[in-house]
Formats: sequence, C-alpha cells, structure tokens
Amino acid sequence: MKLFQFIHINTKGTTSFGERHTKTHTICPRCGRRSFHNQKKTCGQCGYPAAKTRKYNWSVKGKRRKTTGTGRMKYLKTLTRRFKNGFRENTAPKPRVAAASA
Repeated sequence: MKLFQFIHINTKGTTSFGERHTKTHTICPRCGRRSFHNQKKTCGQCGYPAAKTRKYNWSVKGKRRKTTGTGRMKYLKTLTRRFKNGFRENTAPKPRVAAASA
C-alpha cells in the first residue's frame, strides 16, 4: 500500500507548481505582449494605461528595441524629404535647367 497516496505534502517546489492554472497576465492592448496584469490592470512591459511608454535608463537594450525607427515610421520617414522641398503641396515641381552641352 502506498503511504503517500492520500497525504498532501507541504512543499513549496515542484508539486505546488502543478496546481497553478490561473493566468495573472494577458495580452496588452498597446504593446501586444502578454504582460498586462489582470488585477493591477497595468502592463509590465509598456506601462499601459499610462500616457507615457515605460522606459528606463538602466535597460539600454530595452530602449533600443522600442525607440523611434523600430516600427513603420509612417509619418517620419517622409518628413525629411518634405522639409527639404519646403513642404510644398499640390504644385508642379520647379523646372530643371538643362545642362549646357559642350
């Protein structure tokens, strides 16, 4: 007869981890990672619902992953070209002067 079949063993290790079946974190609406805490209602990765994105100077690699230029940059990628041309819109480009043939 097995003695330990009906006895609950009070351990903090391997046997206790088998009883954990509830999720503390779910998908974050802002960053899309599984870091949104259900009870706190805050994201451990980006800091949502705070207005400013969570970032710290002690994590250089973390800042590098989330900085400007890691995403689409839908607005910023055309900004330098538009600035160079004086933000002209709905106009024809200035005619180029033909190179003098020698």
